[in-house]
Amino acid sequence: MSPTPRRPSMGDVAARADVSYQTVSRVLNDPGIVRPATRDRVLEAIAALGYTPNRAARTLKTTRSSLVGVLNDGSSLFGPAETTSAIEAAAREAGYSLLLTSLPPGGDGERQVGAELLGSGVDGILVVAGHEGMTESVAAVAGSTPVVAVSAQPPQEAGVEVVGIDQRRGAHQVVEHLQRTGARSIVHVCGPTDWFDARARRGGVEQALDEFGLDGAIIGPGDWTPRSGYELTGDLIRSGPPEAIFAANDMMAIGVLHALHEHGLRIPEDVAVVGFDNTLGAEFLLPSLTTVAQPFAAVGRAALGHLVELMENAPARADPPQELAPRLVVRRSTRPERTH
Repeated sequence: MSPTPRRPSMGDVAARADVSYQTVSRVLNDPGIVRPATRDRVLEAIAALGYTPNRAARTLKTTRSSLVGVLNDGSSLFGPAETTSAIEAAAREAGYSLLLTSLPPGGDGERQVGAELLGSGVDGILVVAGHEGMTESVAAVAGSTPVVAVSAQPPQEAGVEVVGIDQRRGAHQVVEHLQRTGARSIVHVCGPTDWFDARARRGGVEQALDEFGLDGAIIGPGDWTPRSGYELTGDLIRSGPPEAIFAANDMMAIGVLHALHEHGLRIPEDVAVVGFDNTLGAEFLLPSLTTVAQPFAAVGRAALGHLVELMENAPARADPPQELAPRLVVRRSTRPERTH
């Protein structure tokens, strides 16, 4: 019977490179103090043996795990999914690994899930807190370890800082663009009332309608899906369509486009349409969709970077990171802006 394979150790690396155990440790933890020739020899031995540091042993020695907990709701929606992917990439670049935990559908497990994360020895926690259902999750971990929430909602818990994207600004940009195209009546098909992004976008619409003196209405709420956009637009058409419809996200905008096509209305000649998120494929819709691009990669990096500052006891900045700015992407589902 062949012997059971054994995981290579630092001692194995030291023997292969003909250096001391301490030298291998220095190469792993502070390579700048090791002579280049020696460092290269150790790195070659690490690669040849397939050695990886033992996280558990390092945690016992340093009381740091280099592990970040990420708590989300398991949503497959474009925004939360993109944000989580960006956090993972940023953590890897910063030398941290992720422990990703999703809340079970329907809630009720927030306190237990938070306790499990804390019990796993994470150095800090990021919460992708898109809606009210995540509020208890934030509360469950606040005060026990550094916590940063990615959200459009201001912090409600002491010791929790928020990094987010300026949703109101994005919605304001949409209404301003539509006003410059000559639209005077705009309907916002809003998102779920318990989602912080949807609330902020609605607030930006209401502010811009008042600022520009436009006729406007808010209908819904939808549930982020194409079907909800389709059904709400069907009801709207029967009562007389506006000059422009701003859907709370691109998926709902797809439903809006389908309903308008089905009723023989031209886009943008009869009704202009705008979405939000710049979802993959938005430029290939017919017509291509004017929308708002959110800097998901940037917000993921900003959230992870700020959490690392808190975990490593770096001097705290006077203010938490500013909200990141979204960007209006104009395509063919809206009319050209007027030049006068």
